[in-house]
Amino acid sequence: MRYLKIILMLLLPLAVAACGDSKFKSYHGPKVTSVQVQKANRKMYLLHNDKVLKSYDIGLGGNPVGPKQFEGDQKTPEGGYYISHRNPNSRYHLSLGISYPNPQQVAYAEAQQKRPGGDIFIHGELPKSRRHGNIPQDWTAGCIAISDEEIERVYAMVTPGTPIFIYP
Repeated sequence: MRYLKIILMLLLPLAVAACGDSKFKSYHGPKVTSVQVQKANRKMYLLHNDKVLKSYDIGLGGNPVGPKQFEGDQKTPEGGYYISHRNPNSRYHLSLGISYPNPQQVAYAEAQQKRPGGDIFIHGELPKSRRHGNIPQDWTAGCIAISDEEIERVYAMVTPGTPIFIYP
């Protein structure tokens, strides 16, 4: 009996920790068949066919007007892409990769003797350790930013291969 109490006391903290809030959520609703981003309105929509399942206010690259063309231009791409992969170890909580650049964008940048850039994601917030005062709406290097709570839901709902359309 004495050993049982000791074992229970040792296991209690583990059980409490296991009940903590995980960043990995589950989703059991309609399949997200596409993601649409309206840069001008700073909105992102998750759709099942033509029905909007969820909408989010977003932040963009620091120079958001116009399509991304080159590494470091601080622009968010425009056009049709797909969700390429999930990153559970993102510096921005969680993230979903976007398949930018496409072959035409690579060729255009190379013709200008520049690099097209890459590593474009839908991701969560700037880590608290890197925040200095108020964060502007458009603060990324070209990614699409939402809150950490929102990226947890989006991460659960959107799978690799899902088309994403980014409009001006």
